[in-house]
Amino acid sequence: MSSVTSSPLAFATAALALALIGCAQRPVEVAPEGAASATETAVGPVPGSGKPLPVRSNPYADNPTAANEGYQFFSWYNCSGCHGVHGGGGMGPSLRDPVWIYGGSPDHIFASISEGRSNGMPSWGTKIPEQQIWKIVTYIGTMNTPTEIDPPTMPLAKQQEHEASANPPASPPQP
Repeated sequence: MSSVTSSPLAFATAALALALIGCAQRPVEVAPEGAASATETAVGPVPGSGKPLPVRSNPYADNPTAANEGYQFFSWYNCSGCHGVHGGGGMGPSLRDPVWIYGGSPDHIFASISEGRSNGMPSWGTKIPEQQIWKIVTYIGTMNTPTEIDPPTMPLAKQQEHEASANPPASPPQP
């Protein structure tokens, strides 16, 4: 009879021991104390990372050949799909405006193309060679200038209307 009564007691003792051992274990995926959070560690280019960027100068600045190649790359890489054929905007912002959200200097434009921006601009730095990005930057820099490669044109009716409003007659017409 002692074996029958000791069996439940042995079972209860073993269950209690296993429960205590299980409670003392730490979860497997706990980071060591002082380790950086996984959300703080960036891998690859991060759009709009907020880190100060080194100021870089455009190696193709004021180079008409590079601007022409940049115009071709602008088309080939479908920049016009978001920014419009002449950079006037569409799904993406206008590249013809004097004020830019992330800065309109050549190094800021390069960073926007290379690293992307958080509100829709993809990061192209791993897909387009650096020299081609600089040529696109050179082309963008010609927009709204006399050296623009393919400036937008106004339809003839609008152009005549614009010219008429800009040059009103010197005196009213006589009846």
